[in-house]
Formats: sequence, C-alpha cells, structure tokens
Amino acid sequence: MTADPDKVFQQNGNDGNARLMRSATYAAVGVALILIAIKLFAYFATNSVAMLSTLVDSLLDLVASFINLVAVRHSLVPADRDHRFGHGKAEALAGLFQSAIITGSSVFLLFQAGERLLNPKPLAAESIGIIVMVVSIGLTIGLVVYQRFVIRRTRSVAISADSLHYVGDVLINGGVIAALILSSYFQWHYADGVFGILIALVLIYSAWQIMRASFADLMDEELGDEDRETIKAIVLKQPGVLGIHDLRTRRSGQQVFMQMHIDMDGRISLRDAHTISDAVEARLMAEYPEAEPIIHQDPIFVENEAENRSGDD
Repeated sequence: MTADPDKVFQQNGNDGNARLMRSATYAAVGVALILIAIKLFAYFATNSVAMLSTLVDSLLDLVASFINLVAVRHSLVPADRDHRFGHGKAEALAGLFQSAIITGSSVFLLFQAGERLLNPKPLAAESIGIIVMVVSIGLTIGLVVYQRFVIRRTRSVAISADSLHYVGDVLINGGVIAALILSSYFQWHYADGVFGILIALVLIYSAWQIMRASFADLMDEELGDEDRETIKAIVLKQPGVLGIHDLRTRRSGQQVFMQMHIDMDGRISLRDAHTISDAVEARLMAEYPEAEPIIHQDPIFVENEAENRSGDD
C-alpha cells in the first residue's frame, strides 16, 4: 500500500526539503493564475500578438506548474513493495510532459507571429500593456528567486524545469515591453511580430533544456565530475579504506544512488570490515543526506598501505 505523500522524508532532515518543494509548487501555481488574469485583460486591451504569446506562455506555466505539483507530491512518496527505488522519476516524467506542451504551443505562436509580421497592425492601449508587463516581471522575479533557493536545498529536477521557463518569462515579458514601446512611440508595427517570433524561439530553447535534464534523470546519467570526485575523497578519508573503484552513481528525484567497491586489508576481520563500511556510509550521507550508498568490500593484501590508497575507477 502506497504511503501518504504528506508523510515523507522523516529521516535525515529531508522532511524539510519536502515542505520546501511543495511550497515552491504552490507558489508557482498561484503566480501563474495571477499572471493569466492580468495578461488576459492586457491582451484584449492591446490586441498585441506579443501579448498573446506571453498570455499563452502563462497558460503553459499554469499547466506545467500544476503537473509539477502533482509530480512532486508523488515523487516524495517513499519506496514501497512495488517501487523499491522510490518514485523520484515522476519528476523527470513531468519535465518531459512540460517540454512537449511548451514545444507544441511555441510552434503555434510562430505561426501567429509570422502572420502578424506579414500583416502588421497598429496596437492599442500600449500603456496598459506596459504596466501589466512590469507587474508580471516583478512577480516572476520574486518566484524565481524563491525557486532558486529551493533548488539549492533540494536539487529538484521538476522545480529546476519549472524555474527555467519562468526565467524565460522574464525575458519574454521584457520583449513584450520592447514591442509595445517600438509600436507605440516609434510606429514600428513590425515589432509585434518580430518579438512574437523571438519569444517563441526562447520557449523552444527552454523546452529543449527541460527535456535534456529530464532525459539525464530517466537514463540514469552519472553525477557530475565534481560530485564524483567529492565522493571519492570522502571515501578515501576513512581510516582502513585503501582504495575505491567501480564507482557508479545516478539520481532519481530527491534520491542519489551510489554503488562502489572499496579496498581494505584482507587480514582484518569481517566485523572490522563491516564497521569500516558503515563509517564510509555515514560519511557519505553526512554530505549527501538523500543518498543510498551500496558498498562492496574487496580484500587486498599489501605491504605498504600508504602506497595503495587511490581513487581509480
């Protein structure tokens, strides 16, 4: 029977991470709803395709953020009998779904902006549009700052994906302001279509970045070189460990899985070898609280222990 998502991460301080992740998803949904309301008003007031593009983007943000909310809650459910490695990949699946939605809508925006570029039209009530965009930028920056804080604490793939397209929103909203100013004060009516196309291209690029990060998680891509070197250094600091090899790592949502072989003096007792392995595991989890290390002990027979401490894979 699957556990309640609200009763997760009760060990190693991860319950705090779970609360942060959930709060970030709620904040994203709330901001998206506010942005949709004010941009809808601005679009009807201005008749700007650039404004339409940022309205559609905010609708996508709402869908993506709601998907994230559901996916994050599911990914935080601890491992059960049917999912021994937990539910962390739900975050990556949500990221793929987001990228597909964003890509499809961006293609639609390209056609709309292309039509406006071929048939430019004067805009109306540009000042209203500019005010709405300034408010949108302020709200979005506030959300992104909070998301970045949560990402630093949790390393969440889903929230990273969500934050990525909100960062793009800041640029998009700035582009809409530029289009409105150029059309209103400089009578360059092509600006609306040009910036609409640029916004669509930014969205497509954001979708590609989200997709790439999601595939890295789903395909069990290794942790970065910096993390791998940190893991090796932590293991080799433990007295009694002579070397480490066959290190394999992957990330699944909040969890990091590590598998490795460590070399120890073959003359020590099984009890001592087990004690050393437990100490290595404790060191790793102190640095990576979300980790699940699997350690295999290899006996070696050496004359000079100092000459054999290495970090070869």
